[in-house]
Amino acid sequence: MKLPNQRWSIAPSHPEKVQALVKETGLSPLIAQVILNRGIDTPSLTQVYLNPDTQILPSPLEEFPDLNKSIALLKEAIETGEKIAICGDYDADGMTSTSLLLRALKHLGADVYYEIPSRMKDGYGINKRIVESFAQDGVGLILTVDNGISAYEPIQRAVELGLTVIITDHHDLPEKLPPAQAILNPKLLPIMSPYRGLAGVGVAYILAVTTAQSLDKTQGIIAPLLELFTLGTIADLAPLVGVNRRWLKRGLKQLPNSQLAGVQALMQVAGVSEEQKQLKPDDIGFKLGPRINAVGRIGDPQVAIELLTTDDLGIALERAMQCEQINGKRQSLCEEIEREAIHLIETTPINYEKDRVLLIVKHQWHHGVIGIVASRLVERYGVPVFIGTYEEEDLSKIRGSARGIEEFNVFEALVFCDDLLGKYGGHKAAGGFSFSANNLEAFKERLSSFAHQCLEPNHLKPLVKIDAQADFKELNFRLYQQIDGLQPWGIGNAFPIFWTDNVRVLEQRIVGKNNIKIVFCQDHDGQEMKAIAWRYGRYFPLPARLDIAYKLTENHWNGNTNIELDIVGMRLPLLSDVTSQDIFEYQGKQYICYYCKDQQELRIQNPQGKILSIRKGQRKGLLGINQKEAKEIDVTKPPYYDIIKGAMKVLNLS
Repeated sequence: MKLPNQRWSIAPSHPEKVQALVKETGLSPLIAQVILNRGIDTPSLTQVYLNPDTQILPSPLEEFPDLNKSIALLKEAIETGEKIAICGDYDADGMTSTSLLLRALKHLGADVYYEIPSRMKDGYGINKRIVESFAQDGVGLILTVDNGISAYEPIQRAVELGLTVIITDHHDLPEKLPPAQAILNPKLLPIMSPYRGLAGVGVAYILAVTTAQSLDKTQGIIAPLLELFTLGTIADLAPLVGVNRRWLKRGLKQLPNSQLAGVQALMQVAGVSEEQKQLKPDDIGFKLGPRINAVGRIGDPQVAIELLTTDDLGIALERAMQCEQINGKRQSLCEEIEREAIHLIETTPINYEKDRVLLIVKHQWHHGVIGIVASRLVERYGVPVFIGTYEEEDLSKIRGSARGIEEFNVFEALVFCDDLLGKYGGHKAAGGFSFSANNLEAFKERLSSFAHQCLEPNHLKPLVKIDAQADFKELNFRLYQQIDGLQPWGIGNAFPIFWTDNVRVLEQRIVGKNNIKIVFCQDHDGQEMKAIAWRYGRYFPLPARLDIAYKLTENHWNGNTNIELDIVGMRLPLLSDVTSQDIFEYQGKQYICYYCKDQQELRIQNPQGKILSIRKGQRKGLLGINQKEAKEIDVTKPPYYDIIKGAMKVLNLS
C-alpha cells in the first residue's frame, strides 16, 4: 500500500509580518501568509498586488530601446503601401500574436499578410526558405512574432535581399543577436522591469497599441487586442507578474462580453453558459486557451488565425467547431501517449533515478503533444523529462520536447549538449530540440552528466509547494472569496496551497475513471470537509489518517454551493521523533506503523486512530488515542502479536 512519493516544501511562517499585513489590509491571516510567500512584504507592494491598476508604469517607449524605431518603420511601410509579412509560430502564443498584429495592422491601413512555418516540414521559427519566398512576393518589411531572436542566418539573408526586419520575440537571448533593423524582446530589459515577463503576444500587443497611438487610430481596436493578449498569455503559460497580471486581470473581465466573433463562437462551443460568464469570468480564458493551443499542436494554425481575425459569425462558429474537434483529438492523443510512455518507463530498464533525468523516445508519437505528456510525466515522477519521436519521413532524425523541475534549467541543459543537437531552444522550464538518431546514447549520457551537476537524489520527487498550515474551521466562503480576489493564477502567482495534519478519513469512494471522493475529519473539533483527489485512484483505499495538501474549490450541485478540497498531496502523518514509517494491511484493514530509533519504540495506528506503542524487548504496550487515555495491554496475545509482526516486516525490523 503506497501513497504519492512527493516532497513537500512548506513556506516558513512569519507571524509578526502576517499580523502587520492583516492589520493593514483586513485580509485573513492565511491570505496574508500567501501574499508574503509571493515576495510581497510591504503595504505599497500589497496594494499593487491587490489592485494592479494602481501601479504607475513606465512607458514601454522608455523601456524598449528599439520600440520608437519599430513604430517609425511600420508607419513608413503603411504610408508608402509597402508590403508587410508577418512570420508567426504554430503554438498558441505565436497564433494569437499573429492574429493580434494582423487585426491591428489592417485597422491601421497596412498591406499585410502572414505565414506560419510548418511544424512538420520547417520546424520552429523563420528560415531561409520563408525569407526568400517573402522576397519573391515583393515584401518590403518582415515582422517576426514569437520567434526570430535565434534566427541569425535567415535574418542575415533577409538583410542581404534588402528587406527590413523587426523581430518581436520573448525567448532567451543567443550570444549573437541577428542583424535586424529593430529587436523587441523583454529579455533585453532590466530584470526588475514590469515588462520583463511578457510572452510573444505581450510584445506584439505593445507594438500594436503604441503604433495605433502614434497614428491616432486607437478607437475600436484596443479592446479586441487586449482580449487576444489575454488568450495568448494564458495559453503560453507566461508568468503572471508585472504587466502580465495587470493586463490579464483587465482582459479576463472583458472576455465574457467579448465583441470578437471568434471568442463568442469559442465560448459557445466550449459550453460556457450565461451563468458562468457572470459567476466565473476568470475561468473563461482558461477554458478557451487550451482549445486554441490544440490547433497549433495537431491542427492547421490557419484555423485559429481565421477564428481570431474574422468578423463573420458564421465563419467564426465553423472555425470554433474545428477547434473543439481538434482539442478532443489532442486529449485522446495525450492520454494514449502518456499510457505508452508510462508502460515504457515501468517495463524497460530506464533508471531515471540513477541518470537524474528521464529520456524516452518512441516512433509514431505525435510531435505536437509530446510536450504536454512531458509535463504530466514530470508531475508523476518528479524528474526532468526529455521526450522524443522520430521524424515521420526520416527515421534518422529525432525531434523532442523537454520539461524541467525547479532545480534544473532545461535551456542550459540543451546548451550543454549543443554539439550533439540540431536546432534547439527554450527557457528554464521547457524547451524543444532535434538531433540525429545516431546521437541518442551520447545525448542521454550528456544530459545525465548535466543533471548530476545540479540535482541530488532527494530532488527526484514531485514537488508540492505549500503556503501555510490551516485548520478546517478557517476554510470558509470568506477565505475562498479572498482567494478568488487574487486572480489570475498561474506561473509566478500560483494558486494557494494549504495543508492540514493528521486528519481522519471518514469516507472514501472511487468516482469516474480514477478519482477518489473523500470526507475528512479533524479530531480536536470534529470539523468535516469533503474533498476530491483527481487521478489518485491507484492509491485507493487510503489509510485511516493522513497529512493532506490541497487547494480550495467551490462545488455547485443542485442549487447548493459548498467549499471543498482539491487534493494535491498526501503523506502519512509525520511525528518529530519518527525515523521510518509505512502502511500495511492486517485482516483487510490498514494500519500505519512508525519506528522511533532513539527510543527503540514501535508505534502502530489502527483505522480508528488508536495507537499501540511497544518498546523493544517489552511484553507490555500502551494502546489509546493519546497517552492520557492509553491502557496497558499484553502484546504477546492475539491479535496484537500478529499486527506487530506485520509492522516489523514492512519496516524491515528484525
